[in-house]
Amino acid sequence: MAKQGYVNGSDLLMSITGKACGHCTSHTTTYNSETKDRAVKPVSTESAANAGLFKEKTVTGLSVQVKCEGLRFYGEEESGMKDLLAKWKVGGTVELKGFARGGDAAPYMSGNFIISSLEESAPAGDDTTYSVTFDNTGAVTITEDKVDGSTVEG
Repeated sequence: MAKQGYVNGSDLLMSITGKACGHCTSHTTTYNSETKDRAVKPVSTESAANAGLFKEKTVTGLSVQVKCEGLRFYGEEESGMKDLLAKWKVGGTVELKGFARGGDAAPYMSGNFIISSLEESAPAGDDTTYSVTFDNTGAVTITEDKVDGSTVEG
């Protein structure tokens, strides 16, 4: 039976090179379109008031950006700050997968990404947090039928 109601954010998870984002409090996925404006001379019958004011747009590229935030934890066994810092330091790629809880074998989004930023916040008297931003490198596989946490039978 299909799930009903609103999608619970706690049911959508992100894995980084096979390990969950450590003590994750939230993640955001942004799907971007790179565009090009094209100004075209209007036809001669178009009124002078509108001539050339409107441009056409075309999509020239697609990209995906993922941001994860989490709490620092002593003895972290998932992809936390220490693991992410080691991956950032070598400048390599990591494999990201977005999936529904219990459905890591069938992700709705997967691909190779670079760590474009890694931030730590350590306020006095409060929990230390981290924030990491990933940008895709190469193609990203997206299965829109699964993006709400649903599973698609093959």
